[in-house]
Amino acid sequence: MRKVIIGVLALGLLSACSSDEDAQYIDVPLETSKPSNFPDAVYNYGNNPPTQAGFELGKKLFYEGRLSSDGLVSCGFCHIQADAFTHHGHSVSHGVDNLVGTRNTPPIQNMAFQSVYMWDGATNHLDLLSVIPFTSPIEMNGNFETALNMMRQDNTYRTLFKRAFPDGLINAENMLKALGQFMAMMVSSNSRFDHYRRGESGGQLTTIELEGYAIFNQKCASCHATDLFTDNSFRNNGLPINPQINDVGRYRVTELEQDRYKFKVPSLRNIEFTAPYMHDGRFFTLEAVLDHYSSGVAQTPNLDPLLVNGTTLGIPLTASEKSKLIAFLKTLTDHQYLNDPRFAEF
Repeated sequence: MRKVIIGVLALGLLSACSSDEDAQYIDVPLETSKPSNFPDAVYNYGNNPPTQAGFELGKKLFYEGRLSSDGLVSCGFCHIQADAFTHHGHSVSHGVDNLVGTRNTPPIQNMAFQSVYMWDGATNHLDLLSVIPFTSPIEMNGNFETALNMMRQDNTYRTLFKRAFPDGLINAENMLKALGQFMAMMVSSNSRFDHYRRGESGGQLTTIELEGYAIFNQKCASCHATDLFTDNSFRNNGLPINPQINDVGRYRVTELEQDRYKFKVPSLRNIEFTAPYMHDGRFFTLEAVLDHYSSGVAQTPNLDPLLVNGTTLGIPLTASEKSKLIAFLKTLTDHQYLNDPRFAEF
Protein backbone atom coordinates (compact mmCIF):
# COMPACT_ATOMS: atom_id res chain seq x y z
CA MET A 1 0.00 0.00 0.00
CA ARG A 2 1.19 3.45 -0.84
CA LYS A 3 0.95 5.99 1.93
CA VAL A 4 1.59 9.65 2.43
CA ILE A 5 4.76 9.51 4.43
CA ILE A 6 6.61 12.41 5.88
CA GLY A 7 10.23 11.55 5.32
CA VAL A 8 13.09 11.35 7.72
CA LEU A 9 13.44 14.54 9.71
CA ALA A 10 16.63 16.52 9.30
CA LEU A 11 17.30 19.56 11.42
CA GLY A 12 20.73 20.26 9.92
CA LEU A 13 24.10 18.60 9.45
CA LEU A 14 27.14 19.65 11.40
CA SER A 15 30.21 20.67 9.42
CA ALA A 16 33.81 20.44 10.59
CA CYS A 17 34.61 23.78 9.05
CA SER A 18 31.67 25.85 10.27
CA SER A 19 29.54 26.32 13.37
CA ASP A 20 26.85 28.28 11.54
CA GLU A 21 23.77 26.10 12.08
CA ASP A 22 21.81 27.90 9.36
CA ALA A 23 24.54 27.36 6.79
CA GLN A 24 24.68 23.65 7.61
CA TYR A 25 20.95 22.99 7.33
CA ILE A 26 19.89 20.58 4.58
CA ASP A 27 16.19 20.46 3.74
CA VAL A 28 14.42 17.15 3.08
CA PRO A 29 11.71 16.59 0.44
CA LEU A 30 8.52 14.98 1.74
CA GLU A 31 6.99 11.98 0.02
CA THR A 32 3.56 12.69 -1.45
CA SER A 33 2.42 9.32 -2.84
CA LYS A 34 -1.29 8.63 -2.31
CA PRO A 35 -3.22 5.96 -0.42
CA SER A 36 -4.14 3.17 -2.83
CA ASN A 37 -7.90 3.60 -2.31
CA PHE A 38 -7.80 7.34 -3.10
CA PRO A 39 -8.22 9.03 -6.48
CA ASP A 40 -5.24 10.95 -7.82
CA ALA A 41 -4.29 14.18 -6.12
CA VAL A 42 -5.48 17.41 -7.71
CA TYR A 43 -2.83 19.60 -6.07
CA ASN A 44 0.20 20.23 -8.27
CA TYR A 45 3.06 19.25 -5.99
CA GLY A 46 5.54 20.23 -8.69
CA ASN A 47 4.68 23.92 -8.29
CA ASN A 48 5.22 23.87 -4.53
CA PRO A 49 7.09 20.70 -3.53
CA PRO A 50 6.57 19.98 0.18
CA THR A 51 9.76 19.81 2.19
CA GLN A 52 10.41 19.32 5.87
CA ALA A 53 11.37 22.98 6.31
CA GLY A 54 8.36 24.23 4.36
CA PHE A 55 6.06 21.96 6.34
CA GLU A 56 7.49 23.12 9.67
CA LEU A 57 7.14 26.77 8.65
CA GLY A 58 3.56 26.16 7.50
CA LYS A 59 2.76 24.47 10.79
CA LYS A 60 4.12 27.40 12.78
CA LEU A 61 2.12 29.83 10.66
CA PHE A 62 -1.02 27.70 11.05
CA TYR A 63 -0.87 28.10 14.83
CA GLU A 64 0.41 31.69 14.86
CA GLY A 65 -2.02 34.00 16.67
CA ARG A 66 0.09 37.07 15.85
CA LEU A 67 -1.10 36.90 12.25
CA SER A 68 -4.51 38.19 13.35
CA SER A 69 -5.37 41.75 14.31
CA ASP A 70 -5.97 40.85 17.96
CA GLY A 71 -2.85 38.69 18.22
CA LEU A 72 -4.87 35.67 19.34
CA VAL A 73 -6.83 34.06 16.52
CA SER A 74 -4.80 31.63 14.43
CA CYS A 75 -5.91 29.14 11.79
CA GLY A 76 -5.75 26.52 14.54
CA PHE A 77 -8.17 28.55 16.67
CA CYS A 78 -11.08 27.41 14.49
CA HIS A 79 -9.45 24.23 13.14
CA ILE A 80 -8.89 21.95 16.14
CA GLN A 81 -7.09 18.69 15.45
CA ALA A 82 -9.09 16.48 17.82
CA ASP A 83 -12.22 17.50 15.89
CA ALA A 84 -10.73 16.86 12.44
CA PHE A 85 -9.65 20.49 12.39
CA THR A 86 -13.16 21.90 12.81
CA HIS A 87 -14.51 24.27 15.49
CA HIS A 88 -16.41 21.67 17.50
CA GLY A 89 -19.54 22.89 19.28
CA HIS A 90 -19.71 26.17 17.39
CA SER A 91 -22.45 26.38 14.80
CA VAL A 92 -20.55 29.15 13.02
CA SER A 93 -16.98 30.36 13.28
CA HIS A 94 -15.81 32.85 15.89
CA GLY A 95 -13.01 35.25 15.04
CA VAL A 96 -11.18 38.32 16.31
CA ASP A 97 -12.77 40.29 19.12
CA ASN A 98 -15.26 37.40 19.46
CA LEU A 99 -16.98 38.36 16.22
CA VAL A 100 -19.30 35.69 14.87
CA GLY A 101 -19.44 34.59 11.23
CA THR A 102 -22.25 33.00 9.27
CA ARG A 103 -20.79 29.62 8.32
CA ASN A 104 -19.62 26.49 10.06
CA THR A 105 -15.88 25.82 10.05
CA PRO A 106 -15.16 23.06 7.50
CA PRO A 107 -12.67 20.29 8.31
CA ILE A 108 -9.13 20.25 6.97
CA GLN A 109 -8.26 16.83 5.61
CA ASN A 110 -7.22 15.42 2.23
CA MET A 111 -7.09 18.92 0.80
CA ALA A 112 -4.60 17.91 -1.91
CA PHE A 113 -7.25 15.61 -3.39
CA GLN A 114 -9.94 18.29 -3.66
CA SER A 115 -10.48 20.63 -6.59
CA VAL A 116 -12.30 23.48 -4.85
CA TYR A 117 -12.52 24.86 -1.33
CA MET A 118 -14.86 26.67 1.05
CA TRP A 119 -18.60 26.13 1.26
CA ASP A 120 -19.11 28.34 -1.79
CA GLY A 121 -15.98 27.39 -3.74
CA ALA A 122 -14.39 30.80 -3.31
CA THR A 123 -11.00 29.39 -4.35
CA ASN A 124 -9.77 26.40 -6.31
CA HIS A 125 -6.12 26.64 -5.26
CA LEU A 126 -4.88 25.29 -1.95
CA ASP A 127 -2.03 27.81 -1.75
CA LEU A 128 -4.54 30.67 -1.95
CA LEU A 129 -7.03 29.21 0.51
CA SER A 130 -5.49 30.92 3.54
CA VAL A 131 -5.99 34.40 2.06
CA ILE A 132 -9.73 34.16 2.73
CA PRO A 133 -9.75 33.60 6.52
CA PHE A 134 -6.58 35.66 6.98
CA THR A 135 -8.06 38.81 5.43
CA SER A 136 -11.66 38.28 6.59
CA PRO A 137 -12.60 41.12 9.00
CA ILE A 138 -14.65 38.62 11.01
CA GLU A 139 -12.12 35.79 11.17
CA MET A 140 -8.46 36.84 11.48
CA ASN A 141 -8.68 40.40 10.11
CA GLY A 142 -5.04 40.07 9.11
CA ASN A 143 -2.91 42.49 7.14
CA PHE A 144 -0.10 41.08 5.02
CA GLU A 145 2.36 43.94 5.53
CA THR A 146 1.81 43.95 9.29
CA ALA A 147 2.23 40.17 9.51
CA LEU A 148 5.29 40.14 7.29
CA ASN A 149 6.96 42.92 9.27
CA MET A 150 6.32 40.98 12.48
CA MET A 151 8.00 37.91 11.01
CA ARG A 152 10.92 39.88 9.58
CA GLN A 153 11.72 41.04 13.10
CA ASP A 154 11.51 37.51 14.53
CA ASN A 155 14.72 35.46 14.51
CA THR A 156 12.86 32.16 14.36
CA TYR A 157 10.86 33.16 11.31
CA ARG A 158 13.96 34.53 9.57
CA THR A 159 15.61 31.14 10.04
CA LEU A 160 12.55 29.15 8.97
CA PHE A 161 12.01 31.13 5.76
CA LYS A 162 15.70 30.78 4.85
CA ARG A 163 15.48 27.04 5.31
CA ALA A 164 12.17 26.60 3.49
CA PHE A 165 12.74 28.63 0.33
CA PRO A 166 15.78 29.18 -1.89
CA ASP A 167 15.32 32.96 -1.89
CA GLY A 168 14.67 33.03 1.87
CA LEU A 169 12.29 35.94 1.44
CA ILE A 170 9.65 36.67 4.04
CA ASN A 171 6.89 37.65 1.67
CA ALA A 172 3.23 36.81 1.03
CA GLU A 173 4.02 34.24 -1.66
CA ASN A 174 6.31 32.17 0.56
CA MET A 175 3.97 32.54 3.53
CA LEU A 176 1.06 31.12 1.52
CA LYS A 177 3.20 28.40 -0.05
CA ALA A 178 4.30 27.20 3.40
CA LEU A 179 0.71 27.03 4.60
CA GLY A 180 -0.15 25.19 1.39
CA GLN A 181 2.59 22.63 2.03
CA PHE A 182 1.35 22.03 5.56
CA MET A 183 -2.24 21.48 4.46
CA ALA A 184 -1.24 19.37 1.45
CA MET A 185 0.35 16.87 3.82
CA MET A 186 -2.72 16.62 6.07
CA VAL A 187 -3.97 13.28 4.78
CA SER A 188 -6.56 11.22 6.64
CA SER A 189 -6.48 7.69 5.24
CA ASN A 190 -6.21 5.27 8.14
CA SER A 191 -9.74 4.76 9.40
CA ARG A 192 -11.09 1.27 9.93
CA PHE A 193 -12.95 1.72 6.64
CA ASP A 194 -9.66 2.40 4.84
CA HIS A 195 -8.15 -0.77 6.24
CA TYR A 196 -11.26 -2.65 5.10
CA ARG A 197 -11.04 -1.19 1.60
CA ARG A 198 -7.36 -2.03 1.30
CA GLY A 199 -7.74 -5.49 2.77
CA GLU A 200 -5.46 -4.69 5.67
CA SER A 201 -5.29 -5.98 9.21
CA GLY A 202 -7.78 -4.20 11.47
CA GLY A 203 -10.24 -3.62 8.66
CA GLN A 204 -13.01 -5.94 9.78
CA LEU A 205 -16.48 -4.40 9.65
CA THR A 206 -19.42 -5.75 11.59
CA THR A 207 -22.59 -7.01 9.93
CA ILE A 208 -24.43 -3.81 10.85
CA GLU A 209 -21.59 -1.65 9.49
CA LEU A 210 -21.52 -3.60 6.22
CA GLU A 211 -25.30 -3.26 5.90
CA GLY A 212 -24.88 0.47 6.53
CA TYR A 213 -22.24 0.62 3.80
CA ALA A 214 -24.65 -1.03 1.38
CA ILE A 215 -27.37 1.49 2.26
CA PHE A 216 -24.86 4.30 1.88
CA ASN A 217 -23.88 3.14 -1.60
CA GLN A 218 -27.53 2.92 -2.57
CA LYS A 219 -28.76 6.22 -1.12
CA CYS A 220 -25.83 8.55 -0.40
CA ALA A 221 -22.85 7.79 -2.64
CA SER A 222 -24.14 9.78 -5.61
CA CYS A 223 -22.96 12.96 -3.88
CA HIS A 224 -20.53 11.60 -1.30
CA ALA A 225 -18.51 9.84 -3.96
CA THR A 226 -15.23 7.89 -3.98
CA ASP A 227 -13.30 7.11 -0.83
CA LEU A 228 -12.95 10.86 -0.29
CA PHE A 229 -16.74 10.89 0.27
CA THR A 230 -17.35 14.01 -1.78
CA ASP A 231 -17.75 14.68 -5.49
CA ASN A 232 -16.58 18.30 -4.99
CA SER A 233 -19.87 19.54 -6.44
CA PHE A 234 -22.24 22.23 -5.18
CA ARG A 235 -25.80 21.24 -4.36
CA ASN A 236 -28.92 22.51 -2.64
CA ASN A 237 -29.79 19.80 -0.13
CA GLY A 238 -33.15 21.25 0.84
CA LEU A 239 -32.31 23.05 4.05
CA PRO A 240 -35.07 25.52 4.96
CA ILE A 241 -33.67 28.99 4.31
CA ASN A 242 -32.71 31.02 7.37
CA PRO A 243 -34.28 34.45 6.63
CA GLN A 244 -32.02 36.21 9.14
CA ILE A 245 -28.89 35.25 7.21
CA ASN A 246 -30.21 34.25 3.78
CA ASP A 247 -26.88 32.73 2.80
CA VAL A 248 -27.06 32.30 -0.98
CA GLY A 249 -24.10 29.90 -1.10
CA ARG A 250 -22.29 29.38 -4.41
CA TYR A 251 -24.20 32.31 -5.91
CA ARG A 252 -21.94 34.65 -3.92
CA VAL A 253 -19.05 33.53 -6.11
CA THR A 254 -20.62 32.98 -9.53
CA GLU A 255 -23.70 35.27 -9.39
CA LEU A 256 -25.47 32.63 -11.48
CA GLU A 257 -29.07 31.99 -10.52
CA GLN A 258 -28.63 28.25 -10.88
CA ASP A 259 -26.06 28.38 -8.06
CA ARG A 260 -28.28 30.13 -5.53
CA TYR A 261 -28.49 28.19 -2.23
CA LYS A 262 -25.97 25.60 -3.37
CA PHE A 263 -23.11 24.61 -1.07
CA LYS A 264 -20.18 22.28 -1.49
CA VAL A 265 -20.81 18.62 -0.72
CA PRO A 266 -18.62 18.01 2.36
CA SER A 267 -16.49 14.94 2.90
CA LEU A 268 -17.88 12.56 5.49
CA ARG A 269 -14.51 11.46 6.80
CA ASN A 270 -14.15 11.81 10.57
CA ILE A 271 -17.76 12.97 10.64
CA GLU A 272 -18.20 11.40 14.07
CA PHE A 273 -16.10 14.28 15.43
CA THR A 274 -17.03 17.23 13.20
CA ALA A 275 -20.41 18.27 14.65
CA PRO A 276 -22.27 20.51 14.20
CA TYR A 277 -23.21 19.81 10.61
CA MET A 278 -24.25 21.71 7.45
CA HIS A 279 -22.88 25.05 6.23
CA ASP A 280 -24.53 26.87 9.14
CA GLY A 281 -24.02 24.18 11.77
CA ARG A 282 -27.74 23.80 12.41
CA PHE A 283 -27.64 20.07 13.24
CA PHE A 284 -25.70 18.80 16.25
CA THR A 285 -26.13 15.05 15.75
CA LEU A 286 -25.91 12.59 12.89
CA GLU A 287 -29.43 11.49 13.77
CA ALA A 288 -30.67 15.02 13.09
CA VAL A 289 -28.87 15.07 9.73
CA LEU A 290 -30.52 11.84 8.62
CA ASP A 291 -33.89 13.05 9.91
CA HIS A 292 -33.48 16.08 7.66
CA TYR A 293 -32.88 13.94 4.59
CA SER A 294 -35.74 11.57 5.36
CA SER A 295 -38.40 14.08 6.39
CA GLY A 296 -37.08 17.65 6.54
CA VAL A 297 -36.13 18.53 2.96
CA ALA A 298 -37.79 21.78 1.85
CA GLN A 299 -38.79 22.77 -1.67
CA THR A 300 -36.28 25.60 -2.12
CA PRO A 301 -34.93 27.20 -5.32
CA ASN A 302 -32.51 24.90 -7.18
CA LEU A 303 -33.26 21.93 -4.94
CA ASP A 304 -31.07 19.04 -6.07
CA PRO A 305 -33.03 16.69 -8.37
CA LEU A 306 -31.70 13.68 -6.45
CA LEU A 307 -33.88 14.80 -3.55
CA VAL A 308 -37.06 14.92 -5.61
CA ASN A 309 -38.98 11.67 -6.01
CA GLY A 310 -42.20 12.58 -7.78
CA THR A 311 -44.26 14.44 -5.19
CA THR A 312 -42.02 13.28 -2.34
CA LEU A 313 -38.92 15.15 -1.20
CA GLY A 314 -35.86 13.69 0.44
CA ILE A 315 -34.40 10.22 0.82
CA PRO A 316 -36.62 7.49 2.29
CA LEU A 317 -34.90 6.05 5.35
CA THR A 318 -36.30 3.77 8.01
CA ALA A 319 -35.19 3.98 11.62
CA SER A 320 -33.20 0.77 11.13
CA GLU A 321 -31.48 2.15 8.04
CA LYS A 322 -30.52 5.33 9.88
CA SER A 323 -29.00 3.32 12.68
CA LYS A 324 -26.99 1.21 10.26
CA LEU A 325 -25.85 4.26 8.31
CA ILE A 326 -24.54 5.91 11.48
CA ALA A 327 -22.72 2.72 12.41
CA PHE A 328 -21.03 2.77 9.02
CA LEU A 329 -20.20 6.48 9.17
CA LYS A 330 -18.33 5.93 12.41
CA THR A 331 -15.97 3.54 10.61
CA LEU A 332 -14.67 6.62 8.76
CA THR A 333 -13.06 7.95 11.95
CA ASP A 334 -9.27 8.09 11.59
CA HIS A 335 -7.90 8.19 15.13
CA GLN A 336 -4.35 8.22 13.85
CA TYR A 337 -5.02 11.48 12.01
CA LEU A 338 -6.87 13.03 14.93
CA ASN A 339 -3.87 12.39 17.17
CA ASP A 340 -0.98 12.69 14.72
CA PRO A 341 1.80 14.69 16.42
CA ARG A 342 3.01 15.98 13.06
CA PHE A 343 -0.05 18.22 12.86
CA ALA A 344 -0.35 19.10 16.55
CA GLU A 345 0.26 22.58 17.88
CA PHE A 346 2.75 21.45 20.51
